[in-house]
Amino acid sequence: MGRRHPPRRSHRISPTTIMGVLVRGNCCNSLDMMESWDRLFDEAYRADVKIHTDGGIIIYAHASILGFASPVFRSMFKKPRSKNIFSIPIRGVPPEAVRIFIRFLYTSCYEQAQMEEHVLSLLVLSHAFAVPKLKRECEYQLEHRLLNLDNIVDVFQLALLCDAPRLKIICHRFMLKSFKAVSSSAGWKAMKESHPTLEKELLESVRVEDRRQKQRMRKLEERKIYVELYEAMEILIHMCRDGPHGQELKEDQKACKYEGCKGLESLVRHFSGCKLRVSGGCSHCQRMWQLLELHARLCVNSNACRVPQCRKLKQKIAKANKKKRKKTEEMKWNILAKKVVRSKSITGAPYFRLPSS
Repeated sequence: MGRRHPPRRSHRISPTTIMGVLVRGNCCNSLDMMESWDRLFDEAYRADVKIHTDGGIIIYAHASILGFASPVFRSMFKKPRSKNIFSIPIRGVPPEAVRIFIRFLYTSCYEQAQMEEHVLSLLVLSHAFAVPKLKRECEYQLEHRLLNLDNIVDVFQLALLCDAPRLKIICHRFMLKSFKAVSSSAGWKAMKESHPTLEKELLESVRVEDRRQKQRMRKLEERKIYVELYEAMEILIHMCRDGPHGQELKEDQKACKYEGCKGLESLVRHFSGCKLRVSGGCSHCQRMWQLLELHARLCVNSNACRVPQCRKLKQKIAKANKKKRKKTEEMKWNILAKKVVRSKSITGAPYFRLPSS
């Protein structure tokens, strides 16, 4: 081969784009060029490759183009040819899918209707012959347009075989979300017969996800309770500081911003007049005592606090801590207090503070 020389500066023209067409000197890479590649494939001008597909259908192509587009084809063409032509079998997929695949190697284009019909076969071919551009396009089409209940199991299995981790995760999430419908599909039944181990793994992942979902729901419910307790303590401070609103607002009085204000106000009135609260026989009063104790444990300044029983309960808690009695109960109270405060605040300021460990 002769030595390659760079072009002379006087004849070098920078490429520009006009109306979406790449122009380099006097040449345009447009639809005309694409049509030329299409014609070269369709007419098989000086083709030196025969691709044998199912049904005895033969597709003609050019070794130089296939070898340039695919390293797998390139390695095949290193073997000696017979009668100046290569014979390559591609079986197990529809002949039309093979034709679309080979045409893509020429033009890097496809028809959307063809992609929708043969996307699974094109995914397999692009993986087998190492054509990453087409493989990425197949994955994108499946992820965003073509996944459904009928093909989800097949796509999941192909994603495992074709090393498509993102597509595998998307299929797995799809199956977990619609497991009842997926498990009754024909694809699932076929997988159950051909790959029983894979079915067991999927069933186990469904059980794991179900446990996680229940755990998430339980944590959300717990947090909801902690938030309600925090807001109840805020309302308690608000009522003791600003006074109760009563059933009707005065002309110069704004509506309370707390939704549970009226409910807690009625509980406080019941607590102040209940005859059973001393003996602890009333369930409403028991809840009120628990709320008061929780407030006392978190109150920043019990000496100046206007919440009833705050200072007395604070002293009672301090004495209990010194005597180190009921240690398990104290730990439960401290854990509850921390979770309540952290449900809406990091430190509890300005009214509350985290209990010391």
